Amino acid sequence: MDNLAPQCREAILEIKPYVPGKPIEEVQRELGIQDVVKLASNENPLGPSPEAVLALREAVEKIHFYPDGTCYYLKEALAAKLGVTPDKLIIGNGTDEILKLLAEAFVNPGEEIVVADPTFSEYEFAAQVMGGRAIKVPCRDFRHDLTAMAEAITSRTRLVFICNPNNPTGTIVEQDELDAFLAKVPTNVLVVIDEAYNEYVTSPAYPDSLAYVRSGRPNVIVLRTFSKIYGLAGLRVGYGISQPEIIHALNRVREPFNVNFLAQVAATAALKDEIHVAKSREINREGKEFLYRELEALGLQFIPTEANFIFVDVGRDSREVFNRLLRKGVIVRTGDIFGYPTFLRITIGTPRQNQRLIASLREVLS
Repeated sequence: MDNLAPQCREAILEIKPYVPGKPIEEVQRELGIQDVVKLASNENPLGPSPEAVLALREAVEKIHFYPDGTCYYLKEALAAKLGVTPDKLIIGNGTDEILKLLAEAFVNPGEEIVVADPTFSEYEFAAQVMGGRAIKVPCRDFRHDLTAMAEAITSRTRLVFICNPNNPTGTIVEQDELDAFLAKVPTNVLVVIDEAYNEYVTSPAYPDSLAYVRSGRPNVIVLRTFSKIYGLAGLRVGYGISQPEIIHALNRVREPFNVNFLAQVAATAALKDEIHVAKSREINREGKEFLYRELEALGLQFIPTEANFIFVDVGRDSREVFNRLLRKGVIVRTGDIFGYPTFLRITIGTPRQNQRLIASLREVLS
């Protein structure tokens, strides 16, 4: 009898599993530190919307029912807010699920996606799961080089990902750049515009990406999330906006009941809480200005950001700085995972968190 063990697909052997930012609880267990500040995963330091928390408390006794597989009420609320019809929306178990659905629906083995470098690693992961390949185009001055990305498109290209603002750099693609890029992209190539941090952007040059969808452009999908400014990262809710044909294709590979009941309830409530969103924007603006001043005083170079994090060059091994900050109870993200071994990606926190970060960083670097 053959004793060979079951063999996994060769395509997945090249995948590097995603390593998230260290949870607070893990640092508390490992180092015995109780007062821990997490500035590693770009979460909202104010927490979730109070309206979302109230809605969750009222809904928790209904969790014995399966969730609405169509996310009807959340789609209706999003459609009204965004000015689109519900058939142009797909809701996912976080935007990460939609990235995977895009690959499952559009990428065949041996086909390609085009991405910036550095950018969010889950784009490459999604392609690799389907046996696809990521063509990485280096950023120019920490910004997407859309001219080079357009030139990288071939007959094998199925998807192009634009992270806007980009993770980890915090830079944006501007309206005129995006218009010029889309004019060069063949209509059989789907352009994925990931706007996880769009609510934090203050630049007037930031594109109105939904205008492409509203005008009927057939090869654009815009992704957004409730994990960042809405403070619902633990519930996992993201969404995509595109033409109904694209949405139908994604629904063919979507699992039933993919978004849990409590996530749907909380997201619908959070969407209406404009006061919480405004407070979150303001604390991010204030924190950004404070960190700019303090980082400059420390003599550190950083990339001006349009998101809720800052990419900072600490001028030495970021792993060493990360570990020393960790022992002081401050969690950040090392830049080596993005190909920048002397950089840290630091989430903008509350005033107290930002002050503690700077004090700890000053001690570590001295």
